[in-house]
Amino acid sequence: MTTPSVLFVCVHNAGRSQMAAGFLAQLAGDRIEVRSAGSAPADQVNPAAVAAMAELGIDIADQSPKVLTVDAVQASDVVITMGCGDTCPVFPGTSYRDWALDDPAGQGVDAVRPIRDEIKARVEALIAELVPVAH
Repeated sequence: MTTPSVLFVCVHNAGRSQMAAGFLAQLAGDRIEVRSAGSAPADQVNPAAVAAMAELGIDIADQSPKVLTVDAVQASDVVITMGCGDTCPVFPGTSYRDWALDDPAGQGVDAVRPIRDEIKARVEALIAELVPVAH
């Protein structure tokens, strides 16, 4: 059985998609391949997102925003978009989902925490769907 792969996409690849990738890597380990990218990547990961994730023991400080490429989309089984609208490329055969989440850009840690917690819940549900527990 091949390892499923997930690509998280948001505009700047600095907040939502980085937090989602951090949770998926931490919670799924090597059971799911994780990628993240942005249609217009920022210079650095949002410091409030880094701080909010650090509160849960997940370090995303060493990540850097990456530009969204056609190859990354085509190499992924599931593409999850987070507010990138029409700038996200769509290819046949790839499963697309849009997670409507507030943008943490310019927000403080207090505002980022509920976004982080919503992302964690969605990532946990995604893992349960992609990697069913064997009985």
